[in-house]
Amino acid sequence: MKKYRDQWRDMVVAALQGLAAETNVSGLDITSLVVETPPKPELGDFAFPLFPFARVFRKAPPAIAAEVARRVSVMPGVGGMGAVVAAGPYVNVKLTPAPVIDDILAAIAAQGEAYGRSGALAAQRVMLEFSCPNTNKPLHLGHLRNDALGESLSRIFTAAGATLRKVNLINDRGVHICKSMLAYQMFGAGTTPASEGVKGDHFVGSYYVKYAQHAKDHPEAEEEVRQMLRKWEEGDPAVVALWKTMNAWVTEGIAQSYKRTGISFDQVYFESDIYKLGRSEILAGIQKGLFQKDPDGSVWVDLTDRGMEREVLLRSDGTSLYLTQDIGVAIQRSKDWPFDRLIYVVASEQRHHFHVLFAVLELLGFPWAANLHHLAYGMVNLPEGKMKSREGTVVDADDLLDELEKLALDEIKAKEREDDVGDLSRTAQEIALGALNYWLLQVTAVKDMTFDPKESISFNGNTGPYLQYTGARISSMLRKFEERKSQYSAGAYSSAALSLPEEWEIAKALALFPETVVTAARELNPSVLTTYLFELCKSFSRYYQDHPVLRNEDAGLVQSRIALVRGMERVVRNGLELLGIPFLEAM
Repeated sequence: MKKYRDQWRDMVVAALQGLAAETNVSGLDITSLVVETPPKPELGDFAFPLFPFARVFRKAPPAIAAEVARRVSVMPGVGGMGAVVAAGPYVNVKLTPAPVIDDILAAIAAQGEAYGRSGALAAQRVMLEFSCPNTNKPLHLGHLRNDALGESLSRIFTAAGATLRKVNLINDRGVHICKSMLAYQMFGAGTTPASEGVKGDHFVGSYYVKYAQHAKDHPEAEEEVRQMLRKWEEGDPAVVALWKTMNAWVTEGIAQSYKRTGISFDQVYFESDIYKLGRSEILAGIQKGLFQKDPDGSVWVDLTDRGMEREVLLRSDGTSLYLTQDIGVAIQRSKDWPFDRLIYVVASEQRHHFHVLFAVLELLGFPWAANLHHLAYGMVNLPEGKMKSREGTVVDADDLLDELEKLALDEIKAKEREDDVGDLSRTAQEIALGALNYWLLQVTAVKDMTFDPKESISFNGNTGPYLQYTGARISSMLRKFEERKSQYSAGAYSSAALSLPEEWEIAKALALFPETVVTAARELNPSVLTTYLFELCKSFSRYYQDHPVLRNEDAGLVQSRIALVRGMERVVRNGLELLGIPFLEAM
C-alpha cells in the first residue's frame, strides 16, 4: 500500500503548500505530515492528521482539514483514485477498490516468488552471527530459538535487499570442552558413538553431565580441567588428539541437526583457530596504554568511565577468555568480509559481555565497532520450568523434533487425513518444523517464552500448522478449480466483481506484505511477519467460510475470486519461506 499512501500524501502536501502560499504562511514543515490507518475500515483507508499545522496556519485543525480536503478533491484524476473527506482534524481517503485490486493482484502474479522482495536495504552489507554451539553437548531448545531467529532474519534481510552473510562460531575450546574430555578419560573406557549407537553430540553431551556429577564430590576436578586446558594450549599430543576426536563427534551430530532444521551458513569460524588473534590484540593494547597488567599477570581494561567496571581480558596464567576470542573473531571478520553491520544473535544473559566487547573494540580504534549490534533474545522454558545443561535436564533439539513429529502424526491420523497428505512421514516432519519455528518466532525476541509442544502442533489457533493448513486449503481450492476449469470458461476475471468489504480488506492486506518484510528487517523482528500472516489467514478463513469460491453459479465471480485466492497462495507461500516454515499443498 506504500505506493498509494505516497500518492495521496503528495497530494495533501501540495494542498498544504498551496494553502500556505496563498495565505503568505512561512515555516511550513511538511515532514510532520504522517499517514495513519483509521481505526475502522468505513472511515477510509488512510488518514492524515493535521494537528501539527494548527500553529503555523493559526487555524483549528478541522478548518485546515476541510480546506485541504477541498483542494485535493479537485485535483486532476482524483475522482478515479478515490474520495477524500474531512473528518474533524483528519483528512480521510477512501480508495476506489477495483483499480487497486487490479494493481495488487497483477503485481503478485507478475512477481511470483519475488513478491515481497525489494531494494529497501540494498545499500547494506549485513553479517549475521547465530547458533554458535559448544562442542560439549547437542543443540537444545534454546539453540533452536537462536537458529530460528538467525535463519529467519537472514531470509528477511535478503528479501529486503540487503547483501547478507551468515556466520557461525563453533566454540570448540575452553574449560567447558575440557570438562567433557576429562569425564570421557575417566569413564569412557574407549567407547564411541558408533559402538554405543548414539548420535555424536548426544554421546559427548552425556560426559558433560557426568563431569558435573563427578565434580560435586571431587572439587579437585576443577583444577584438573584447567591443567588439561593448559596442556591443550601448549599442544600436548594426547590432549589434542582426544580433543579432535570428541569435537569431530559433536560437529558431525550438530551438522545433522542443522540439516534437519534447514539451517545453513556462508562461513563457519572455529574458536580454536582464532582465539590467539584476540590475545595478541590485548597484548598490543597494553603497550598502547589501553589495558593494564596486574601483579598476578592478569590483564584488565578499565571501563568505569563508560558506566561499567574493570573487566579481565586475560587470566593470570595467560589463557584467553570468551571476551578475548570474540575480540579476535570480530577483527578477523571485518577483514574477511567488510560489513556495514554485524549482528550477534545471542541470549540476553550475555548483554554485559557484548557491552564490554563493543567498548573494547572501540578503544582499540576500529571504526566499524560503532556498527555492532547484539540482538538479545529471552529464555525458552518448558511448561514444567527451566532447563539446566549441567544437570542433563535440557530438551535436546533432536528429541523435541521427534516428539513434535509424533504429535503431528497423531493429529493427521485423528483427522483421518492419511490418504490426503501423500508422504506421511515427510508431512509430519514439515508440520513439526512449522510448529517449532512459528512458535519460536511469534514472540518478540527480547521476551522470555514458554514452549508448549502440544499447543504448538495444533491445526487451530495462532500456530504454524494453522498457517500451513490454510495454505493447504488454498492449494486444494486451486487444484479443484483447475479440474473444473471448463465449468467456468464462460466467465472472466473482473476486479469490480470483488465488491465485498472482506475482499477489499484481504486485497489491501496482500499489498502490505512487501513493507511488512522491510519492517521486520529494520526492527530485527520476525514476529512482525508471524503476526501479519496469522491475521491474513484468519481474515481469509472467515471469508471463504462465508462466501463460496467454487460453489457459485456466476462463472465470472468464480474467476475473480480465484484470482484473489491465487494472490493469497503466493503471499502465504512467500511469507512462510521467510520464517523457515514449509508450505504444504496437502495436509
